[in-house]
This record gives sequence, C-alpha cells and structure tokens, in this order.
Amino acid sequence: MALDTAGAADQLLGEGDIPPVHEVNAEGTSPFLLTSDHHGRVLPRALGDLGIPESELVRHIGWDIGIAGVAERLAQMLDAHLIAQRYSRLVIDCNRPPGAASSIPVISEATTIPRNEAISDAERAARRREIFEPYHHRIDATIGRRLHGKRPTVLVSLHSFTPVYAGVARPWHIGALYNRDTVLPQLLVKHLRSQGDLVVGDNEPYAVSDLTDYTIPVHGEARGLVNTGIEIRQDLIADQSGQQQWADRLARVFAEIEVELRAERLLD
Repeated sequence: MALDTAGAADQLLGEGDIPPVHEVNAEGTSPFLLTSDHHGRVLPRALGDLGIPESELVRHIGWDIGIAGVAERLAQMLDAHLIAQRYSRLVIDCNRPPGAASSIPVISEATTIPRNEAISDAERAARRREIFEPYHHRIDATIGRRLHGKRPTVLVSLHSFTPVYAGVARPWHIGALYNRDTVLPQLLVKHLRSQGDLVVGDNEPYAVSDLTDYTIPVHGEARGLVNTGIEIRQDLIADQSGQQQWADRLARVFAEIEVELRAERLLD
C-alpha cells in the first residue's frame, strides 16, 4: 500500500481525476431537491490509497453503501434534481463542518487512515477548495436559482447506515433525520409507519446538529427550506434489486407527501 505524496501541496485534483460533483436530472420539475454527500468513494490520484486496503475503502467508512443507486433511481422517478459528491468521505467528509475533527478523519471507526495524519494546512485547504466547496457551491447556487424563480424547493439529504455499529444491531429499516424543522420528517415517519412492515427511526439512528452535520443546517435550515435527512439501512440496498425497491417505496411516499405539503400551502 504505497502512500503517494506526489504533487504540489496547493493542488489536489489533477489529470485523470474526475470532477467532484455529479448531477442527475438537473432540469427536473419536482419540488424535491435531492443531495447525496457520500455518494461515491473515488480517491484523488495524488493521495494513492490513503494507506488502507481496498477492503476498508469499500466499507461504510469510505462511502454510503447503496445510496447512489437509490438516489439516482429516485431522481428519475420523481423527476427531481440530484446533486451528489463523488469522492470518498475519507478524503473530506462533505457532511461535516470543515473545522470538525471528523472532516478529514485520522481514525474512522477503528481504522487508522495513515495518509490523513499530520497533513499540512495547505493540503487541508486544497481538499476543501477542490472537493467540498464545489459540491456545496453547486447546491447553494441551485437553491438560489430556484428561489429566485419562485420554484418550490424541498431539500432531501440521502444517506445509508450500517446494520451493526459497535457490536450492536440496529433495528431500523429507515430513519428520518432533522434538527429544527420537523414538518417533513414527521410526515415521512407517518407515511412510512403506515405501511406496517417497517421499523422507522424518528431521528434515529442519528440526529442532525450544527456540530455534526453540514448539508441540512446550511442548505436547508439557513435557507428556510422544508427539509429532511433520510438514512436507509445498508443491507437493504446493497444490490440493485433492493435499491429499486426502496426507490419505488420512497417515490410513492414523496408523491403523497407533496400533495399534503401543497394542501398546507408549504410549497407556495
């Protein structure tokens, strides 16, 4: 596992690296704007393999397993715009405030990330400038354009979670996450629980906060948007069949919720 430290300290992405932002259905007409902070697990060529084996990179510490397939299918089914981030959360976590220790983790769960140890301020700034900022600037610009055009906009941040954490099994199939705004999460919990076959987390297995999250506080709450986070258990969406089933389920639920939001004049 070579640690490739080549390249100028003030530049991260170069020839052969892909852009950090991935979009689906940018002209979609749905009020729902979908984001996926941990969509991919690409590593910049300059960082080599971060000093860890592939078996670690494909785990949850590297990305949100299964959520890419759900997000892209859901975008098409809802005719919604999806903005996603391609690089591994181990390079820089695009759902963490840049000053947080977990933004560029030295240890993730029990795994040490050697290439993240003792990095310079210049390298830290490059990761933020070339990956984190383009992604969030794109979300911000999209919301600004939609609001300027008086388009109803509801932010849905899509994630997945591990079935077992610290040796404890997690019973939830899906969770609705929130901080200050509970309108959409409570509608989501109500509709999902009414299906009768799901264990639905109400701000479980995680809760949103200004200290641990970025997308919802900055793009949802600070912009005054109706918003929710969604976490789906990874073993349910590990293959294409599961991804399609959950996209189908969420598309039906969001279609019903859109009707309710319009009736309550929350999409005017």
